[in-house]
Amino acid sequence: MAESAFDVTETAAKQHGFAGRADTTSSQARSPHLKILILGGYGVFGGRLAELLADIPGINLIICGRDLARADAFCAQYKGAAKVHPLALDRADIVKALRTQKPDLVVDASGPFQDYGADRYRVITACIEAGIDYLDFADASDFVAGVSQFDGAAKDAGTFVLSGVSSFPVLTAAVLREIAKTMDIVSVEGGVAPSPRAGIGLNVMRAVTSYAGAPVKLRRNGRPSYGIGLAESMRFTIAVPGRLPLRNTRFSLVDVPDLQVIPPEHPAMTDIWMGAGTMPETLLRALNMIAKARYRLRLPSLEPLSGLFHWVLNRMRFGEHRGGMFARARGIADGREVERSWHMLAEGDAGPHIPSMAAEGVIRKMLSGERPAPGARSAVRALELADYDALFRRRTIFTGFRERIADAPLYRKVLGTAFSALPPRLQQLHDSTEPRQWRGFAEVRRGRGPLAALAAAFVGFPKAAARVPVTVAFTPENDAERWTRTFDGKSFSSLQWAGTGRNEHLLMERFGIATFALALVVQEGRLFLVPRRWSVLGIPMPRFLLPGGSTFEAEEDGQFCFNVEISMPLIGLIVAYKGRLEPATD
Repeated sequence: MAESAFDVTETAAKQHGFAGRADTTSSQARSPHLKILILGGYGVFGGRLAELLADIPGINLIICGRDLARADAFCAQYKGAAKVHPLALDRADIVKALRTQKPDLVVDASGPFQDYGADRYRVITACIEAGIDYLDFADASDFVAGVSQFDGAAKDAGTFVLSGVSSFPVLTAAVLREIAKTMDIVSVEGGVAPSPRAGIGLNVMRAVTSYAGAPVKLRRNGRPSYGIGLAESMRFTIAVPGRLPLRNTRFSLVDVPDLQVIPPEHPAMTDIWMGAGTMPETLLRALNMIAKARYRLRLPSLEPLSGLFHWVLNRMRFGEHRGGMFARARGIADGREVERSWHMLAEGDAGPHIPSMAAEGVIRKMLSGERPAPGARSAVRALELADYDALFRRRTIFTGFRERIADAPLYRKVLGTAFSALPPRLQQLHDSTEPRQWRGFAEVRRGRGPLAALAAAFVGFPKAAARVPVTVAFTPENDAERWTRTFDGKSFSSLQWAGTGRNEHLLMERFGIATFALALVVQEGRLFLVPRRWSVLGIPMPRFLLPGGSTFEAEEDGQFCFNVEISMPLIGLIVAYKGRLEPATD
């Protein structure tokens, strides 16, 4: 991980499937000049790849598609150091285009690869015959698995053919190789949850509807098996340690290359499952129902409905503009069962570019002199996690690992590796499972109005005061911890524990009949407690009524400091108190 993404030694490059061309072609690979022909260049994935390469001077991007007007429009608005050229091209005419354009690399970002017909490897064979390197964004597992049949021909031609150069399987494979350093992986679950505002291309929707309700090849119980596309679902919370997690998400089975190309990488693997968490969830549930109906009633492909689903999905853009991805592995380490998960969060417009980053990474490595070794194969080993980390640092994309820790203190259990980023005083207060007391002083403000007063009195919040002594007692109760706060002799308490199920990776806190699910977010040396969900007597309450306020812990002048604000819509401020604490033994 400490190794630079673009400074890999020649030995490491060969280990990861990279090698320089011999003689004159080796110097060409190290040249900053590269001519890349992108099929589907003005589409969703091809267009984003062009954007990711915009900062590289000296490369020429041929933006191809059947609609010259769209290619012209894309090139007209393109900004960057790279040069772009529009070209009207049908994939059926690829042989002629390779002869006239003479690109160094062909990128197939068109698709859907599930619908390429009998001559589905036409572009690959044309590139091999022309001695031109090739990579694609294929998301169809059968298509990617079948590319290896051209391995000998590609090696003879001195070209490389990489298929499935996208998040699935390149990123998941890199993550699992990192996890495999500490355990023998037995089972894997993974998924991607795109932002509801990211949009989706028509070809992607055509691919999804083609396998919805149809058998999907995977590995289950140690042998080749089948799942039913979009008819199988699970829930997961993507939560990078110390970051605001995504809301608990429903993922449904998708047909991606990982299901076939990753198991051979890990001999002990018996099960693998990959899903997509399309938002809004109501639309995904509708797709689940339709997929189940197709399977049970033996209905024909849903692909004719792809246009309708595409229209609906791209108009139901509401919710947080954030996306994410996860991979959870269970296995054996030192003779015991272990579980480790990798989480990724992408804020705003960063997420939609991630599927194109694998191709970006390969191209940047080529420009630095690290060309993939000749041969035809899946892109499962095209990049390492360190390569991705370098690309992610350029954007608002954050990643982290989590492990199950059974006997850890509460906040260490919820925060995971982010706990070590807390200031010393915060770590001291939270890093214990023993009874303890901290004491200090606080300033208290109360909200105005009868409803605020009623809510404060119901919980037992303190009265307004400019300076009041405060004691906080922490008492373990089974797997929870009771916080008893005493302001000037009057006490109120809450119970805290680690969330499970839909509240996984959240801190739960109960005040009387109300329970709150809180995200622990570490930012600029402060620990923020951010409300995400709440319930009363176990009944979920509307999010628009969720109490809020700026609540955080910090360290100032070597002392533990707290700032708590509790307010509610329609009521306003209920109570706010801030102050400092130190261990009672001091």
